[in-house]
Amino acid sequence: MSFNFPILSWITFLPIIGMIAILLIPTGKDENAKKRSHLIFRWTTVATTFIQLILAVIIYMNYNPAMKGITDVNTFQFVEKFTWIKAAFPMVGEIKIEYFLGLDGMSVPMVLLTAIVVFVASFTSFGISKQVKGYFMMYLLLDTGMMGVFGALDFFLFYVFWEVMLLPMYFLIGIWGGPRKEYAAIKFFIYTLLGSVFMLLVMIGLYFTFGTFNLIEMTNATKIIQGSIFSGLDTNWRYIGFIALFIGFAIKVPAFPFHTWLPDAHVEAPTAISVILAGVLLKMGAYGMLRIAFPIFPDSVGYFQYLIALIGTISIVYGALCALGQHKVGKRDFKKMIAYSSVSHMGYVLLGMASMRPEGISGAIFQMFNHGTITAMLFMIVGVIYDRSHTRGLDEFGGLANKMPIYTGVMAIAFFAAIGLPGMSGFISEAFIFLGSFQTFPVLTIISGLGIVLGAAYMLWALQRVFFGKENEKWAGPWDPTHTKYKTDDINGLELTALVPLAIIIIYLGINPGPMIDIMSASVNHFVDYMQPFVKIGGSLLGGM
Repeated sequence: MSFNFPILSWITFLPIIGMIAILLIPTGKDENAKKRSHLIFRWTTVATTFIQLILAVIIYMNYNPAMKGITDVNTFQFVEKFTWIKAAFPMVGEIKIEYFLGLDGMSVPMVLLTAIVVFVASFTSFGISKQVKGYFMMYLLLDTGMMGVFGALDFFLFYVFWEVMLLPMYFLIGIWGGPRKEYAAIKFFIYTLLGSVFMLLVMIGLYFTFGTFNLIEMTNATKIIQGSIFSGLDTNWRYIGFIALFIGFAIKVPAFPFHTWLPDAHVEAPTAISVILAGVLLKMGAYGMLRIAFPIFPDSVGYFQYLIALIGTISIVYGALCALGQHKVGKRDFKKMIAYSSVSHMGYVLLGMASMRPEGISGAIFQMFNHGTITAMLFMIVGVIYDRSHTRGLDEFGGLANKMPIYTGVMAIAFFAAIGLPGMSGFISEAFIFLGSFQTFPVLTIISGLGIVLGAAYMLWALQRVFFGKENEKWAGPWDPTHTKYKTDDINGLELTALVPLAIIIIYLGINPGPMIDIMSASVNHFVDYMQPFVKIGGSLLGGM
């Protein structure tokens, strides 16, 4: 679909305009002037991300779900394409890098998710009081990097946006994070940079295999230059290339055993950055597999298909056990429990993708969207209680339902959505994943069902510890401004402004998931048809073991 104006460029680079505007706004010298300028920074960010959200809704409403995308350049929509970099060298020949943006049924939900999460998280950022100008500039730069990843159809351009995301996230954790912020930021940076190096090496190899960075042409076997490093099928170099790409993206998912950076980053990051980290950044890894690794190396996917499903299953069970382990004495960290739950829930995405069934892959993409909204809500809710109590210990609360009834109701929606309660969005996506994966990996699917039971255990246990039972003495009586006691105000209007839209989306998609599933159906069906000659889509009891 074409527009009279470049809507993908606008939605991608609009945050840069907001960032420049914040840069040009002077910070006041006296206390009152500083407060006024900080308020301007905050509302400039809200306005920028709100306009971006409007553009995302326009894209969603005008997307034609009948177009298949994936490997057919003519069926991508909102396409913008021109030569960005062009140079000729004697030994290599001409190198051309394109500014190539476009969307299909896999990327439209991710663009919408990014716009929603970044907008609601901007309200959560209002509590930032240190170096406010720098924070919101980094926040908007991060927004551009994430949005660009989901729109790029040139591998070089994709890589640039991927790396743009890394720098602001490092500073957002390292400057505005918690007590161990430097450690968490460096760990995040090293893990992500390692994955980026793998991706860069494969990208260079693919360029000399296809003579282009165009991701669509890289799915066309007739474009392969014979004798190149990734030519042929089922060769060792193709397996190595796929493994390198898979690791690069699995670090971001994060899948077991590449997940260890995540709990530290989540615990130390400011609430808004935890929301974006879980709500959007984790989805970039799974999206990269579907957009790049799987369609370019379909033969390698077939070879490692069972291993991918096994990694997904291990992530589901291991992540759930680690989340449950946060209820042990000395480890009762509310935020870390939610962080480990993300490892578990993203494991479902890997399992659904590995099934190579239309329902499984549709469920995986839908799970990416649903997990983004649910986990964003969960981290915001943890931020609400942390702002009042300055603690995240699960055993330091109790009886909050009496003092904070509205907060308790909002928390219940998020908790039951995370469990996968019917009537909420998480149930639909997980059901689709199980429908697809059971046909290909029945044993692994049955084992993965433990994640549902364990998820209910740690979520309900946390609900009971925090909101019911005997009230903790720290919360007794009125709030003491000297902080010798803890503030017990119920959730306020600003916090509800961020949380209520997410709750509405979760409930609406739980009751009526059709519009979102329809968006991705044609692209997913085409993807499965393309992959079918190379992969297993059903079979023995052990699913290929």
